[in-house]
Amino acid sequence: MTGLLPAFEAHRRLLFTVAYQMLGSVTDAEDAVQDAWLRWSAADRDDVADPRAWLVRTTTRLALDRLTSARARRETYVGPWLPEPLLTDRGGDPADEAVLGDEVSLALLVVLESLSPAERAVFVLREVFGVPAAEVAAVLGRSEAAVRQIGHRAREHVAARRPRSVVDRRVHREVTERFLAACLGGDVDALVAALAPDAVLVTDGGGRAKAALRPITGADKVARFLSAVVSGGASLPGLRIGLAEVNGRPGVAAWTDEGPYVAVSLVVTDGRVQQVLVVLNPDKLAGLRR
Repeated sequence: MTGLLPAFEAHRRLLFTVAYQMLGSVTDAEDAVQDAWLRWSAADRDDVADPRAWLVRTTTRLALDRLTSARARRETYVGPWLPEPLLTDRGGDPADEAVLGDEVSLALLVVLESLSPAERAVFVLREVFGVPAAEVAAVLGRSEAAVRQIGHRAREHVAARRPRSVVDRRVHREVTERFLAACLGGDVDALVAALAPDAVLVTDGGGRAKAALRPITGADKVARFLSAVVSGGASLPGLRIGLAEVNGRPGVAAWTDEGPYVAVSLVVTDGRVQQVLVVLNPDKLAGLRR
């Protein structure tokens, strides 16, 4: 086993991020990485010229296998489905140090859900990590020409559906601070002012936590729903709410004495909140436990 672990650990962060972007699940991504380790430890490494390429290829294939069953589970999911949120500002754990910015945003992961498994794999490997077409073709068992065609289709699909958000992290943080202050203060007017007129709220409770079963649209409706949620949760034992970096952007997270309670990711456009993505399902909050 000498040399096995260091070689694998050198790429663990990358492997987790690939699997997470493929699956939208912290737990499933960690399982895929663990399975990749098992295969790496059993492989004949004399035949492995490039460990990084071998591990990325193996992890992607494992994620593709898991994606099929994950999609089947989502067909019976209660209410809207959102990816599992991930705290990305805590350091130390490879999962917490995933590639930051828009490439792991919940909003982008929602869009990736609408791609076919092959399109998702090509987009993640080619567009996010710049893996050569020849390597992606080897992962999928397709020709390079087919990979380029799939990639073109995936890029167009994502570009058409990807929310337009600010790039400036300072602006995003300022808007998030105003949003949080209005929520905590119960100031509906201030909350409406922080939201875009056509703001959309999506809550994921998965039947395990109280949540809206359909997206809520319009600043006034979104503000009143959020105010009611914050007011209703105020009596929870040990409730702690604050700013947190969620999937590479300033967001909001909360914990109670029992553990993680909610993660909120915001899409900010033109200085206002365009989308509010709220994950309440306790089964999806593993990324907040670190």
